[in-house]
Amino acid sequence: MPIRLQRYIAILSVILFIGKLWAWYLTHSVTILTDALESTANVIAGFIGLYSVILAAKPRDLNHPYGHGKAEFVSSAVEGALIFIAGLMIIYEAVNQLLEPRPLHKLDVGIYITVITGILNLFVGLYAIKTGKKHRSLIVESAGRHLMTDAYSTFAIVVGLILLLFTGWQWLDSVVALLFAVFIIVTGYKVIRRSLAGIMDEADEKLLKEVITVMQQNRKPQWIDLHNLRVIQYGDVLHIDAHMTLPWYYEVRDAEMEIHAVEDLIKVHFGDKVELFIHIDACMPYQCKLCALIKCPVRQEDFKAQQQWTLENVWSDAKHGKQ
Repeated sequence: MPIRLQRYIAILSVILFIGKLWAWYLTHSVTILTDALESTANVIAGFIGLYSVILAAKPRDLNHPYGHGKAEFVSSAVEGALIFIAGLMIIYEAVNQLLEPRPLHKLDVGIYITVITGILNLFVGLYAIKTGKKHRSLIVESAGRHLMTDAYSTFAIVVGLILLLFTGWQWLDSVVALLFAVFIIVTGYKVIRRSLAGIMDEADEKLLKEVITVMQQNRKPQWIDLHNLRVIQYGDVLHIDAHMTLPWYYEVRDAEMEIHAVEDLIKVHFGDKVELFIHIDACMPYQCKLCALIKCPVRQEDFKAQQQWTLENVWSDAKHGKQ
């Protein structure tokens, strides 16, 4: 689904770019040129994104043991850089237009064309964001947010063009373009920042909290402790590493059953594309007070309360209950 949608986004970006260039050719409005230049980034990013989604969908191999999902982060970073550059180009054109005004033509036709492109971007962007979140595809979600940004800026630009049409104040053309150039640059920075965070394996606190919540709410009595938890999203594959403490007398097959139970739990909530690596630790006597397994045959201390798993205590590489 992400590949097909990204293909449609790439094709749509070309069509809308041509439409906006046509509107600029008819009007000579630097404000409409602003919209067209941002669409240049859409076109390039759309096809880079398509390649990245196809690459990210490839299974892991000997050279890429964690798969190809990081290609999405690289693609998203390129998209952010293109948005940023487009903003700088818009500032250059707007200043030139302000210093050396050029006559404008057929603003009404330009407005109609611009409105149509904005509406198309809005609906496709909303659908792309929804699909990207559902399939955990950063590039599709980023493309959707980019289209939404394009749509919002287009609608605001239309307001500026309507004011220009009725007032005849030509300087409004450059002022509106400058305002949205700043907005576009900020958007590009945010896309780059998120992409670099993924490349550097920066922790996704929202995703980590979601995993912890699922584990805590569906916790079994024999799952005594959870620590050294790591969660990384590469493409649409979720990688989870953790240490789990089980009763020390469990046989290997018992421990294996518990690992499969955790894996099934994660897949129910996050989809089938999950890689789970759990290191099993044997419980220690000082952890009896944390163990909710009532029928434990070797209990040495009364049960007091389970250690509630939170973001603050599951990431550290240390068993709980010693102090």
